Amino acid sequence: MRRKSGLILLALAVFFAALSPLLRWYAFPRLAKVPADQYTTMVLEAKDATLLDYNSFEAKKVPKVTIVQTLKGNVEASEKIERTAGRDVVVWDGLSYVQGPDGKMVSKIPERYIFDAHSQEPVHATGEMVDGDPVKRRGIEFKWPFLTEKRDYEYFDAQARVTAPIHYKGTREFRGVSVYYFEQTIPWTKIPFPKELPIKGVTADTIAATGMTRWYTTVRRFWVEPVTGAPVNGEEIHQEELRGGTLLGGRDKVTAFAGHVKMREDYIESTVALVKSQRVLVLLMTSYLPWGFLSLGVLLLALALHLEARGRRPADPAPTRTPAPEPVTA
Repeated sequence: MRRKSGLILLALAVFFAALSPLLRWYAFPRLAKVPADQYTTMVLEAKDATLLDYNSFEAKKVPKVTIVQTLKGNVEASEKIERTAGRDVVVWDGLSYVQGPDGKMVSKIPERYIFDAHSQEPVHATGEMVDGDPVKRRGIEFKWPFLTEKRDYEYFDAQARVTAPIHYKGTREFRGVSVYYFEQTIPWTKIPFPKELPIKGVTADTIAATGMTRWYTTVRRFWVEPVTGAPVNGEEIHQEELRGGTLLGGRDKVTAFAGHVKMREDYIESTVALVKSQRVLVLLMTSYLPWGFLSLGVLLLALALHLEARGRRPADPAPTRTPAPEPVTA
């Protein structure tokens, strides 16, 4: 009976020891994925900003500029691309909508971002674009990979349509979460005008025909929770200028927008809460369960060997009785 129990424990030990790397290296890449139907909204604000009045082409101080950023998963498009890509793909239809203090639209730029559901690497397919212009991204955008590393990454800038390094600047604590801080600087770069402008009847081609150009620079900052790869906070020190052309009345340039863009407080709180819950799920597959199964396997193996050793130990010999002496008579 003892030998049979030892064999059962040995089989369980082998099972759990094999399950440990299987869960980490096989199941995790197939289970940890961005949902294809995910829909998120983020609101950012730049208080005491500078904004161009397109009626007078004068830069004015305003109390607040609001940027509403939405990302909507396009399931139908992702399924279509997956048929030829041979992997799980996510298609995000995004919109960056900028409005002034009066609530009126300043600009809106749509984009389609196509990427691998697990690694977040770009997947190039028909429809990948920014503001209607076809692009071929390199590097990540919006989200870092699961298990983010302490290193620089390539990050795509949708305004300039370029990819530039975003640098790892150290580990920090943010709202009770250990995060990696990343920073990217885009130097002054000529960028296209938005297809849709706040002036009726005026298009990007109309303004470009006057000789005016649009320039932009930013310092981009992200606080990224490394297990999920999700940013829990983001900021930009953003500047835009219009340069040259006849509409400026002889001026070399005018500020179109300048401000420190930050996530609104309520969205920071909800993002941190969501990331904390998702972090536990990822850790279960990458750390808690693999190490737990491995430890359990070692424990069961030790117990099986102990039972086997006890089963092989020879039994103690039975004690011999000395017969009582015969009584002696005289």
